[in-house]
Amino acid sequence: MIYKAIVADDEKELRSYLKTLLAEVWPELEICGEAANGNDALALVVSLHPQIVFLDIKMPALSGLEVASRINSDCHIVFVTAYDQYAVDAFEREAVDYLVKPITKMRLVQTITRLKKKLQAASLLPSNLTEIITHVLANLQTQAKTEFLHWIKTQQKDATRLIPVEAIDYFQAEDKYTLVMTAEGESLIKKSINELAQELDPQQFWQIHRATIVNVSRIENVSRSFTGRGIMKLKKRSESLTVSRNYLHLFKRM
Repeated sequence: MIYKAIVADDEKELRSYLKTLLAEVWPELEICGEAANGNDALALVVSLHPQIVFLDIKMPALSGLEVASRINSDCHIVFVTAYDQYAVDAFEREAVDYLVKPITKMRLVQTITRLKKKLQAASLLPSNLTEIITHVLANLQTQAKTEFLHWIKTQQKDATRLIPVEAIDYFQAEDKYTLVMTAEGESLIKKSINELAQELDPQQFWQIHRATIVNVSRIENVSRSFTGRGIMKLKKRSESLTVSRNYLHLFKRM
């Protein structure tokens, strides 16, 4: 049986390269169409009914994930991506395959072998494919929209002061306010620790207690007290901070 496939990638050179590789490793496969964006890819799937679609994840108009979510489950999808952190983990289950650029012939042969087995067995993609795609797409959209705080705005008398987050040693909850601690002194803001935990870059700031968030670059050392809590010392500061048991796992990475 002759199977049909579509190649969708916004870079013409990559489409040509993939088609050349496919001709070498699977000469019987008919490449019945190619597309440079998600809208055209979806239109080709609807009109040509291919059994296989090679989809780049990052494309103009509709992304590869969005196209995949609109394709019937009897069409086998192979994602092509330069962003393995977005898709590799989600599709490791082999519900659909993925190819990470630059594509090698050896890796493509593995994909073709997997596709042939699925096609010969006339197996359908699992019922949770839409759920997987929706989950990954939501993560992509969330990451694209995420904008962490770069400045903390504080009010001092009649003036507004902007403090760059990299100058902050730590945040400490204080009644209805939060203390912003820097080498120059302390300021008060109305943001809660919970709000800050959502808005600060988690690679730069760690919550170590329900009332405390620290700048990771300021940590000097962490020791354990007799009660099992952590005691943290910050660089160039005399006070000690308490690390709750719930947050001690963070320091296994250090």
